[in-house]
Amino acid sequence: MAVLGLFSGLDAGAQALQADASSMNAVADIRSGFSDSPAMAALSIPASSSAWNSSAASRPASIGTDSGLGPGALADAEAALPQADRVLVDKADRRLYLLRKGDVLRAYKVSLGLRPEGHKQFEGDFRTPEGVYRLTRRNPNSEYFLSIQVDYPNAQDQARARRRGLSPGGAIMIHGEPNAPRKPRDYYANVDWTEGCIAVSNSDMVEIWLMTPPDTPIEIRP
Repeated sequence: MAVLGLFSGLDAGAQALQADASSMNAVADIRSGFSDSPAMAALSIPASSSAWNSSAASRPASIGTDSGLGPGALADAEAALPQADRVLVDKADRRLYLLRKGDVLRAYKVSLGLRPEGHKQFEGDFRTPEGVYRLTRRNPNSEYFLSIQVDYPNAQDQARARRRGLSPGGAIMIHGEPNAPRKPRDYYANVDWTEGCIAVSNSDMVEIWLMTPPDTPIEIRP
């Protein structure tokens, strides 16, 4: 079975995957057919009048433009993957965890904002927020490889920024690598490079996309 990084390789994650033989075969096909590329062309996604959609309809129609994998194969793979009921980001450890009933399903390495320490205070401070939010809208056509929005700012964030006469900012996402990278791939994997978002590898982003239902809670810890 070709391993191109769609799964983390963690023993705990592998044990968490409970599926029948046909579903496992579908997952294997997608793993072997998926190319971990910074180009959005790795996903074949139909054009839509609205890039934002929090429903399952916003999910990729197929993975790998040359893989021959259709919606049925993707649906089988999604059914085989456990669904997270909570996301936890530990900024200090640079880790994102997908959780279900308190158990870790997956763990991923992340990159944060250019100024990673501290809670985001205002637009343009390059910080990643801290607190409890939700995953809302999904964008399969962003300038990064897939993105899921974190619903920052909340009422407290807005009030805090307003007291200083500033905008709290927004558009905080979990996303993959840039579709048009300007730096070597090692840079995106090993440094904090975003404007405040939470970035992962493209292959990890596919799994996060498939394993997080709409409105999943996310806690971001210092």
